[in-house]
Amino acid sequence: MAFAGPRVCLWRWRRNPLRRRSDRVEAWVLLVGWALGVPAGVLVGLTVSGTVEAELARERVEWRPVQARLTEPVPGSSLARSGVPGIERVWAEVHWSAPDGSDRRGQARVRSGSPAGAPVTVWTDRQGRLVAEPTTPSEARVRAVLTGTFVGAAAAALPLAGGRLLRLRLERERLEQWETDWARFDARWRRRAS
Repeated sequence: MAFAGPRVCLWRWRRNPLRRRSDRVEAWVLLVGWALGVPAGVLVGLTVSGTVEAELARERVEWRPVQARLTEPVPGSSLARSGVPGIERVWAEVHWSAPDGSDRRGQARVRSGSPAGAPVTVWTDRQGRLVAEPTTPSEARVRAVLTGTFVGAAAAALPLAGGRLLRLRLERERLEQWETDWARFDARWRRRAS
């Protein structure tokens, strides 16, 4: 096991005759990456979360349940044939009246085994187009928090990833400098040895 000395915190910021210019640049890159990444992630996450929650609340206000009718009978599933009717939901054609009075048709999820003309509740937007059932306030909160968390984490990762790429480039330059210095030292050492 190699000897590991005591860890020195903030070693890039301390005065040291062996500290190179690239060490100082790397220290600033780390500082700026974290200083930009964390607040950006939090700000973007909170903004996206609020936007998603507001959009879902708007949908709850604007979308309305409408009574539709099945245009044809829906075949029953194996569950319905076994004596448990309507457990499985399947896609079927329904028709309803839009807010402007026009007759509309579309596909909706209905109970299997339903007869033609059976009433079905569907959700429509202001234009009378079919939409999914709006989320409940608690579902909206969960969806908004998850979306904000993922988008915020991605936003925070961008400056950190950029800093990491810059640090990799600095490391490559540092290794090239070591190789150049070692070749120069090796040439001098060989001349003295011979």
